[in-house]
Amino acid sequence: MNITFIFILGLFIALIGVIPPGLLNMTAAKISLKEGHTRGVMFSIGVCVIVLLQTYVASVFARYLSKHLEVVDILQRVAFVIFVLITVYFLLIAKSKHKQQIKPQIRSKHSRFFQGVFLSAINVFPIPYQAYMTITLASFGWMSFDQISIISYMAGAAMGTFVMLYMYIFFFDKIKGKSFTSQKNMNYVIGGITAVISVITLINIIKEI
Repeated sequence: MNITFIFILGLFIALIGVIPPGLLNMTAAKISLKEGHTRGVMFSIGVCVIVLLQTYVASVFARYLSKHLEVVDILQRVAFVIFVLITVYFLLIAKSKHKQQIKPQIRSKHSRFFQGVFLSAINVFPIPYQAYMTITLASFGWMSFDQISIISYMAGAAMGTFVMLYMYIFFFDKIKGKSFTSQKNMNYVIGGITAVISVITLINIIKEI
């Protein structure tokens, strides 16, 4: 298996997972804006350290599930329903209302690196997300669960997370100035992404029937 290809897959999938505005990317952007670029980057590095660990746990979990296909079949059907509901919500239901503002505790003198570690550690969503995506990649034959492949995927996931956090840091001035438009477009982006994932999941389910 080409480790460069696996690295790119990990990067792209993590990139998608961090696109929606949330606690981590908005905090990184605001720390950079208020305290300087370096502190924002250090926060992002702390986040990525935990992403490495979370991706490893997800890969180990996915490797276990790959040996118990009956569980995978159930999870695929559950995931399909969830992604369809998310798609419907973001494309048809979600409205462009006020954007919630995240206010990091600037008065804290603790290292922003450890703040990134802490906030990333309490955000457990990447584990089921990465577990599902690695199983899907393995089902297409694009990834195996040997140690080298897992390490390559972990590195790609950490890099993809850092790239998106850095993009939030770099473009934060433009994003905050267009809250209504960017939020509306973001809903369509998220809905489109989940729609694509829903189609891929449906294809996998049909193939197993």
